[in-house]
Amino acid sequence: MDLESVFQQVQAPMPLVPRPIVMIGTGGIVHDAHLPAYAKAGFPVAALVDLNRERAEMLARKFNISLGTSSIEEAVRFAQQDAIFDVAVPAKAIPSILPQLPDGAAVLIQKPMGETLEEAIEILRICRSKGLTAAVNFQLRWAPNMLTARALTDSGSLGELHDMEVKVSVHMPWELWSFLSTAPRLEILYHSIHYIDLVRSWFGNPRGVYAKTVKSPRTPKLAATKSVIILDYGEDKRVFIASNHSHDFAPEMQRSFVQWEGMRGAMRAQMGVNLNYPSGLPDRLEYIVRDGEGWREAPVSGNWFPDAFMGSMGSLQAYVQGEAKTLPTSVEDAIDTMRTVEAAYLSSERGGVELPPVE
Repeated sequence: MDLESVFQQVQAPMPLVPRPIVMIGTGGIVHDAHLPAYAKAGFPVAALVDLNRERAEMLARKFNISLGTSSIEEAVRFAQQDAIFDVAVPAKAIPSILPQLPDGAAVLIQKPMGETLEEAIEILRICRSKGLTAAVNFQLRWAPNMLTARALTDSGSLGELHDMEVKVSVHMPWELWSFLSTAPRLEILYHSIHYIDLVRSWFGNPRGVYAKTVKSPRTPKLAATKSVIILDYGEDKRVFIASNHSHDFAPEMQRSFVQWEGMRGAMRAQMGVNLNYPSGLPDRLEYIVRDGEGWREAPVSGNWFPDAFMGSMGSLQAYVQGEAKTLPTSVEDAIDTMRTVEAAYLSSERGGVELPPVE
């Protein structure tokens, strides 16, 4: 297998002719990721909507967008009939916004898909009842190094995969997101959910979940920010996620990677955005194949932030235009990521097996 040709074919899904986007929500992630990604991809943004009209207007001026408003109704009237709606608001607000969108619209919904499985089911119900073509923005699947990792897997170069681990040991400044200060669920719901979704994109739904998520004494006022999650894929696969967001010692000792092992090779993807956050480091992908020349670095064109956001929006646009046959992060698929998240919390609450007595 000529891996150079494999790497050359790696690309995020893109529509032939992009549709205009109505952006609902103008928080930090919209400023730092959505809008820069859409500008880079050449996706036109028709309008910005935010409860704070001044913020919407300010951001519209900065990114040369025609309309900034606090009214979804005004944005719907202003946009073209085939506009794509990008809803990037706190999870609690999603069920109140979706009913305001036109029936049959295409919409990209910010993760998580609600704060609980009950809320996720309600969001799914709304999407079905309105006939929305809806996807959830689990954009890690579309990060450039993850697309390359997928291409390596699909090429057969690594053989059958039997091991996948995610390791994150970093310092995360949670204070940057004020709404998380009162969130009853934090680390798994707002961070490791990306890795759960990524694992599912490789192996499908797990048979079960073993998990423990705990608070950090460094951030005692926050909900749990450290987790270990084991996903059960039978007796011949080991899959786990280990995350610690309180490691604020030597920056060079921080870790943020996904590693896969196969029968004929292995690969490791660095997620640079978590390292020295929010400055971050570049994303990378290294791989090794048996009888090869040791570990090598694969070409990676871009980073999770903001480049992966081109893929999640491009995937939805290509699908609604009939240029792609599948919508990988549709709400019908995302509900299973939310089910897995719920299973992790239930496992953590129920606890492990007590030590057996000794007679």
